[in-house]
Amino acid sequence: MKECSTTENKLLRIAIVPIGRNEGDRLRRCLQSIQAMNYPPSQVEVIYVDSQSSDDSVALAESMGVRTVVIDGPTTAARGRNAGWTHTEAPFVLFLDGDTILHPDFARRAMVEMSDPKVAGVCGDRREMDTEGSLYNAVFDVDWGEHYGPTLYFGGDALVRTEALRAVGGYNPDLIAGEEPDMCRRMRELGYRILHINAPMTLHDLAMHRFRQYWRRSLRTGWAYAEVSSIYARTSDPLWKTQSLHNLKHGLLWMLLAPSSIAASIGLHSWLPLIAFAALLLLQMSRPAWRVRRKAKSLSQAIAYGIHSELQHVPLLFGQMRYWMRERSQQKAGIIEYKS
Repeated sequence: MKECSTTENKLLRIAIVPIGRNEGDRLRRCLQSIQAMNYPPSQVEVIYVDSQSSDDSVALAESMGVRTVVIDGPTTAARGRNAGWTHTEAPFVLFLDGDTILHPDFARRAMVEMSDPKVAGVCGDRREMDTEGSLYNAVFDVDWGEHYGPTLYFGGDALVRTEALRAVGGYNPDLIAGEEPDMCRRMRELGYRILHINAPMTLHDLAMHRFRQYWRRSLRTGWAYAEVSSIYARTSDPLWKTQSLHNLKHGLLWMLLAPSSIAASIGLHSWLPLIAFAALLLLQMSRPAWRVRRKAKSLSQAIAYGIHSELQHVPLLFGQMRYWMRERSQQKAGIIEYKS
């Protein structure tokens, strides 16, 4: 960390908790970005939590002077983050994914918002670092939200008040995905607020180059929709109920309409059913593409995002179905990884 003046050393202590599993050089970049942050070194402690990596992640972190915690048993992001914040007495914890690069000024900027004791967490802008590397990376770069002010939840990267973490018991260790929205929902129930500030926070290395990765990541998101929405379905704040139903409708629409249109065209010996299907698909895709036209770096990126916004509903739906089938059979869930 950069050295700061005596006045700046009055900044409150924070613990930085990056979590990872087989991140390789991505972890090195993450830890180096922490070391380069614009915050008094005496007010920062770093705790790397490793989820049974088979590479040299643990040795790498230790060689860089970072305190390391290795968790055993089922490895989930929720368990990893809990293992980090419960090992510190710092009043604030900055959670990071091990495949991110921290912006040097984010912690200082986010701490300004923490002067309000009812603010439980602060997040900024997360963007993809390698949008030229694959179409998938470019699409998800547009996917990261930019709606500033009070928000329902943060993602994997955020500065969080330790007092709020204790008040809700931290992350739900039983969730394999959606742990941040779930925890933020419980914090908001206690009167805390979550803020998204207009400031760069992290660069993320999605490292997605194959359709199989895209499918599995979407499966995991669909699973999260189903599991988290089921927890709060009968409450006054049914988190993700709308998203789950929206996905259910659109997923079924595309799964049923595509083969039906083909069958109708064959049966009627006419292109009209297929043309009508294509027109509907184009209409649905054009709406999200138009919505992100200013954020997208090119027309092709906006179009790709539009396609993604609709067609992703199919693997999302499969993820929801996978959760409900697992619940019915009462089998224990395993993590859904998309990176090799």
